[in-house]
Amino acid sequence: MRHKRKEFSAFSLSFLDIMSCGLGAFILLFIVANNSYQDDSVPDYDYLTTEIEKLDLQIAEISAQKEAMEAQKVAADRQALDVRLAIQKLNKAYEKSEQDAQIKKKMVGDETAIKDSIKKLSAQNKTLKEQVRQSAVGSRLHIGDGNREYLTGMRLGGEHVLILLDSSTSMLDESIVNIIRRRNMSSEVKKRSPKWRQALDTINWISARFPRTSQYQIYSYSDRVEPAIEGTRGKWLSVNNTKQLNETVENLNNIVPDGGSSLESAVDAIKELQPQPDNIYLITDGLPTRGIQPTEKRNISGQERQQLFERAVAKLPYGIPVNVILLPTEGDPMAPAAYWQIARVTQGSFLSPAVDWP
Repeated sequence: MRHKRKEFSAFSLSFLDIMSCGLGAFILLFIVANNSYQDDSVPDYDYLTTEIEKLDLQIAEISAQKEAMEAQKVAADRQALDVRLAIQKLNKAYEKSEQDAQIKKKMVGDETAIKDSIKKLSAQNKTLKEQVRQSAVGSRLHIGDGNREYLTGMRLGGEHVLILLDSSTSMLDESIVNIIRRRNMSSEVKKRSPKWRQALDTINWISARFPRTSQYQIYSYSDRVEPAIEGTRGKWLSVNNTKQLNETVENLNNIVPDGGSSLESAVDAIKELQPQPDNIYLITDGLPTRGIQPTEKRNISGQERQQLFERAVAKLPYGIPVNVILLPTEGDPMAPAAYWQIARVTQGSFLSPAVDWP
């Protein structure tokens, strides 16, 4: 028996075709969409480089900000330290001002007591001056103008004190012109010359401070050496003998400055004294112009004067302090250095006094 053949339907075939095409289109659309998503999600290499550079810049900015903040911190620490130091100074200043205020307050409160103390001290000062006048400095008293009793750095006193006084013509004045002018004047005018009077006042001042228990001698020297009291050369005189001391000083007023200056002769005269002096005062105004031997030479150079000085110094007894009082004069620039050197070597002192001293 023959089977009946099914009839072919054109609608079924078309439906399948449509479904197949739709499925294919959907699959194709899915594939395209999927590929597009993947392409968009993968970043470009240039884009990543840019982002890295941006990050590097941000890191650099943060580092710079960090360094700036650290520098600000250091500056702030320093400023804080300065402020602390300033506060400490202010505290100290405040404490000092408080102390000063207390001291001032106390001084104001004790004003009456201070005045009473001043009166008592003044009375004691007068008493001490009288005691010094009567005992410590012998029997003589000499006070300079304005009571300026000082000899800076000069050793006063000694057991055997020798004063050497330059009485040459140059002791008449400071300037060469006035020395020549005064040299031709009378003896009375010469003895009143201000420079010569200053030399005599200096001796008066020193002799007033001789210890009462000491002995002394005063020599003047020019071309020759003479003691202040005739007949006492080579002898020590006692300070206790007030009358003789006053006579010695008064006799110096009779000397008329004249002639050259022989320091060597004065040094030789030191050796005649026994015992040797333990303190020497040398009052002069320049380097010597004469030696031991007389000379007819009227002019002498600075170098020759220096040689005369060195020859005299070489004869000085060892270990005796020489205190030099150098009065001013023109034309002898090497004198201060030379006499300062002798004072230094002998452990004495050097003084160039003002015109109104003592």
